[in-house]
Formats: sequence, C-alpha cells, structure tokens
Amino acid sequence: MKNFKEAAVITAVAASFVVGEAYAATEWNVSVWGKRRAFTENVEKLAELVSAKTNGEFKMNISYGGLSKSRENLDGIAIGAFEMAQFCSFYHKKKNPTITVTELPFSRDLSLARIADIYSAVYKHPIVVKDLSRWNATLLMPTPLPQYNIVSKGTPISGLADFKGLRVRGPGGIMGVLSKLGAVKTSVPFTEVRQSMDSGVIDAASFAPHAHLATKSYKVGKWSTTNLNLGSANCPVIVNTEALDALSADNKTALLGSVDEAMAHYVNNYNNNTTGQYADAIKAAGLTQVSFSPAQTKELDALATSVRQEWVKANNGSFDAQQLFDYTAALFAE
Repeated sequence: MKNFKEAAVITAVAASFVVGEAYAATEWNVSVWGKRRAFTENVEKLAELVSAKTNGEFKMNISYGGLSKSRENLDGIAIGAFEMAQFCSFYHKKKNPTITVTELPFSRDLSLARIADIYSAVYKHPIVVKDLSRWNATLLMPTPLPQYNIVSKGTPISGLADFKGLRVRGPGGIMGVLSKLGAVKTSVPFTEVRQSMDSGVIDAASFAPHAHLATKSYKVGKWSTTNLNLGSANCPVIVNTEALDALSADNKTALLGSVDEAMAHYVNNYNNNTTGQYADAIKAAGLTQVSFSPAQTKELDALATSVRQEWVKANNGSFDAQQLFDYTAALFAE
C-alpha cells in the first residue's frame, strides 16, 4: 500500500510538471543591432502586439547587439541560438543569394507600403523559401526601406564622372552601378560609419534616411544626393523554423496575425516621422543637395540594366535566377 501511494504521488507530481509545461509562458529571444530606431519599429510593434494578444504569455526579449553580431544573425537562427532576428541580405550575399534580387537597381521610387508588398511576395516564392530553409529560417516580414541616397564629404560632385575613386559604403545593387562609374565599394560596420567618415576610411555612405540619422553621417558630410533611385537594402525579419513550428496554435496565430499591423505601424512611423526628420537634419547641417538630370538618370538606368543582367548570369547555376528575376521585376513594374 505504501509503495502504491508513493507511486501515486510521483505520478501526480510528474503530471503537474507536464501541465505546467503545457501552459508555461513562451519566451523568444530576438537579435537586432544598434539602438531602437525606425528600422526596428516593425520588430518592436510585433513584440508589443503578440504580448497583448496572449496576455503576456508569449514574450519577445529584444536584444540590441547582446545576442549576436549583425552579420552573424542568420547563423544564429540556423543553430537555434535565438528564435528571431533581423539581418540585411547584402551582409552575406552567398548565404542568401535569392533575396538579393530585391536589392537590384530597378530604378523605381515606390512607396514603403508597396515595397513591403513586393518583398513579402518574393519571400513566399518557392525558390526563396528553399534557399532560406538551408538556414532553418522562415522569412516572417520585411523591413521596407526607401530609395538609398548618398551623404559624402569633400567637394560636391558635378557629374557622374566624379564618382570615380569615391570610397562608398553601400549595398550590392547600388554599388554595382556606382562601381561601373569608378566608385570603390568599402565595407565598414554600421556602427563605425561616422567614425570612418571622420577618419577618411570612407568618403561616403549610401543609406535610407533612418540610417543617416542613426549614424549622424550628415554631421560630417558636405553634400547629399536627392534622387539616386538605385534601390535599397533588403533587411528581413526571420524566425527559426523549428521554434515557429513548436508554438502552440494560439501563439502562432497571435504571431502571424500581428505581422500586417506591425508593418502598418512601421510604414506610418517612417513616413510621418523619419523622412521629415532627415530632410530637416540635412537642411540644418547645410549640405549641398545634388540632383541628377534626366540625361544622367538615363545613363544610371543603362548601367542598372547591366547590373541586373549580371545578377541573373551569376546566379543561374545555383537556382533559376531568371525565373526569380522575372517574377520580381514584374512586381516592381506593377
């Protein structure tokens, strides 16, 4: 009888642990970098919404640089070091070649909402899904960015030939075009851009408005472009696929059902705050505004065409790059 009672107690205790685990709060670690800014508002809003919808049972712990270096976030997702992360595809093009298609210079100045729709559609393409699955990663939502423009030191350029020798920090599509004009692609960490411009390691940085504000590049710049229109970076938010699959039905619904609202918040915040703040900062700093003429834009477009063709040729051996390019180009053309 004693043994039976002891066994019953043990069974009851064990059962309580199982029940406890079933209803235990879920916590995800999220790896981003820098500081909270317009670029991370989609992640911040998503965490807020998910927590509210689950009464705090599903919590996201957002870490700004404490979990991984920005260029190692994809690797961290692959090994399950954390459940969610943000990264930029141009940080490691060979690791995620398919999504670099969106960074090609399509020479279209589209709204952030439209860019978000395009990226989301590309993320669902089977070729892209297969590519990211190699890293145990599921693309959750984009971080849409407006067209990149340059802030630079030195004498303002008067023509495209003046790009020759200019050391620029920027993503692949833009640098593909500028390199054909003689600019020199120079890689420095995001957090060291201001220092690198100060010390002369780079002459210019190509960014979206929020990044110029974050790095304060305009404080050492002398001129900036207004209508480069050669694309922007693709910096998606991804989740570890196994962690996503392990979520309860309610938590998964809360997560996936919050993406659109998080994106709407991100777009509104960027449009209503960041864009104006950047314009005010450039004006206050007294930078010379450089705008390209129709003839110069036509020349840039011709170079952009060759960069797009080179991307297809370079990747066709790894996946059906032509199919993915055509699909993406059609989205940009709509």
